[in-house]
This record gives sequence, structure tokens and C-alpha cells, in this order.
Amino acid sequence: MTRYIFLAISLLTLSLTASAQTNYDKIRREKPDFEKIRTEINDRNSVYYYPRLMKEFQQNDTIMKLDKYRYLYLGYAMQEDYNPYRSPSVSNASAIDIQKARLTNEECDEVIRLANLALEDNPLDLQQMAVLIAALKQRRHETLAKIWQYKLNYILMAIVSTGTGLDEDNAWYVIEPQHEYMLLNSMGYTITNHLFYEPCYEYLTVKDPSGSNAGGYYFNIRQILEEYYRKFPEEL
Repeated sequence: MTRYIFLAISLLTLSLTASAQTNYDKIRREKPDFEKIRTEINDRNSVYYYPRLMKEFQQNDTIMKLDKYRYLYLGYAMQEDYNPYRSPSVSNASAIDIQKARLTNEECDEVIRLANLALEDNPLDLQQMAVLIAALKQRRHETLAKIWQYKLNYILMAIVSTGTGLDEDNAWYVIEPQHEYMLLNSMGYTITNHLFYEPCYEYLTVKDPSGSNAGGYYFNIRQILEEYYRKFPEEL
């Protein structure tokens, strides 16, 4: 059954994130101050102290707001177990869209179990959040699905708050490459190409929902590269 489930779930980020679009236009944009973030998340007296912030995030509620999500998201890249290129500990998404492949209750329960295991290992795995939300909806666990959708939406808003994405100086900051796709999919775009520009920029070209070319967006992956090469210098 597990093998079937792996084949029954897919690159569902395209429809899952787009199905719960958020109005990003009203979000205040501010380039991250990583020194300030590092200081705050390591200060036990700060409301952004990271262990407390993560504990709050993992509770099943919708109390946290955008300021805390910014520190949660960007601060995760400063944790010792952070590795932006590590392989997922649990494979739970590899074939077709769960929204189009109606699963049995038993299969949905297994999807939920595996997604929760994956999120225990990597709490900011946005693809697994999308999987979990879809499975919870199919099982009609609407309240819990809404809570996870809230978390996913606010993480995406935290990314949007770091810039406009329109040029290198205002590039969006991400801590995992997959998050670039998740964000643009949530805006209704389809990615058509992925380019890298030295020293730390990725540029993704897109089509809008009508299929027309819609330019592209810049992402800053400096934190990803710095942390990865700090921990794995042999990869330089």
C-alpha cells in the first residue's frame, strides 16, 4: 500500500498552493538584517528566541503573525541541523496530484502519518505541508487543514516580505530551493526556466495562468550557499 501511495501523490505544489492564494500586495517589504536576526533568535529574553519560536509554530493554532514567521523562516538557516540540500527523510510525494487521485481513508491516513514524520525532521518542508493539507481535506479534518494552510501561507508571506523579486537588489530570500517554486506556484505562475547568476542569485522565468510569458523573479540564495559550504567545505 505504501508503494501505491508514493505513486498516488505528486508534484502537487502547483495546485495546492495556488488553491489558497494570499494577497501579497499589502505585505511590507524589508531586506533581512541577518545579524539582527541571529542576535534575536539566540537571546533567551527575546520574543524571537528560536526554541520558543519553533515550539509556538508547532502548536496547532493560528496565533503567530508575520513578524514571528520572518524570524522563524530566516532563522532556521542559522540552526545547526540546517542543510538546504539534504534528501527528505520520508518520501511522500512522487507521482500524481493528490487532489486528482482520490485516495481511500486508509491511504489518506498513511499520507498524513508520513507527512507528519517528514515535518518532524524538517519543520519547514513546504511540499510536505501541501501534501498534509490535501490529505487532511480529503479526510474532512477541516480545522486542522486550515491551521496548516495558515502556517503555509504565512511562511510564503515571510518570503514575500523580504523583497519584490523584481531585480537582484530586491530579490526574495529563500532557505530552500523548493521554496522558490512553492511561492511562484502560489501566485498562479508556471515556471518555465531556472537560471543562476553569480554570486548568489537565481532567476525563474514564468508563465501566467493564461499561458502567457510573464517575465521572471529573482531569489537570493546567499544564506543557502554560505551555510552549505560552511558545513560541507569539501563541496567547494
